[in-house]
Amino acid sequence: MVDKDLIIAKASSVKRHLSRIKEKRDTDIETFLKDLDRQESILFNLQMSIQNCIDIAAHIISEEGVGVPGSTNEMFYLLEDNGYISVDITEKMVKAVGFRNFIVHEYGRVELKQVFEVAKKEIEDLEKYLLSIFLKIGI
Repeated sequence: MVDKDLIIAKASSVKRHLSRIKEKRDTDIETFLKDLDRQESILFNLQMSIQNCIDIAAHIISEEGVGVPGSTNEMFYLLEDNGYISVDITEKMVKAVGFRNFIVHEYGRVELKQVFEVAKKEIEDLEKYLLSIFLKIGI
């Protein structure tokens, strides 16, 4: 059975990290590209918010016994298959996981303009993910 308190705690962490991103993203691209502290804050909070979303998915899959994912991305497909999230949210979460992996593993130089765009336009996808989970499990 899904531990709603755990989901709420993880979701609260996501919201806290997203709030920090929103504080730091409120600038223009030129200022962002010159401000290492702002860049690092946004990168860290993006990483942590996405990781908490992954943790929520892992908990639900484990507790509900809906399958054994072969990868992090597959967790979101399992949630989709079991009615927790829509196809659209699945695609956005898979993209978010890829972005997180890029940050964490530093596969190459992080493209700061892309980070700025993600912070400005795509973090709301994580909020939509949380809302879908909340609706499905009755929070």
